[in-house]
Amino acid sequence: MPQELGPLARELSLSYYEDALPAHDRFHANRVRDVAIRLANECENNVDRDVLSAAAWLHDIGRPRERVGKIGNHDEWGTAEAAALLADEGVPTDHIAAIKHCIRTHSIRSSSPEPETIEAKLLFDADKLDAAGARGLIRMACIVGERSGRAGEKYAVIDDSTASGMASPDSPDVSLLREWAEERLNRLYTSPGRRLGESRRRFMDEFFTQFTGEIGVAGEK
Repeated sequence: MPQELGPLARELSLSYYEDALPAHDRFHANRVRDVAIRLANECENNVDRDVLSAAAWLHDIGRPRERVGKIGNHDEWGTAEAAALLADEGVPTDHIAAIKHCIRTHSIRSSSPEPETIEAKLLFDADKLDAAGARGLIRMACIVGERSGRAGEKYAVIDDSTASGMASPDSPDVSLLREWAEERLNRLYTSPGRRLGESRRRFMDEFFTQFTGEIGVAGEK
């Protein structure tokens, strides 16, 4: 290989994130890479960190195209695109196959295959952990904003409608963010991922307690 696989994948991926919105941009890819390596360092299994790092950088390269309707499934498109990019750089076929499996299985969608390798499981967990905790809640709110902006669609409101004393809107309220985060934390595969997930779950419990306390003057201290 002409250079280390992780830095090569980073270099190859960056142009694909130029039109990305904040929830799936290069900073998200970088966070996922960093957390994936952190989990790998706490993992008892042998982990190919080169494959894991490369898959993290490349896992969402199809997101910007999917968002504007140019492709239907960013997992499948990104898997094929990443394989072609890496093959052009002379990356060995076994490394490409391992990275393809990671990318193809990183999504929480019901149509996505189950991750089978430790690298794929670590990538899945790192990606889902970026939807929990402080940064994760902000990221999920960005996704709500993305969806709300589509053709004027009303997607969510900030207040907890059950506590505000107002009529429930047709759209979901802020509890949607917690539901999304909980769904992802409940799907984690690895022991290091679950440990970090519990830490982020505790933060979210505190956050939503504070959030509820800020509804109305009487609730604040």
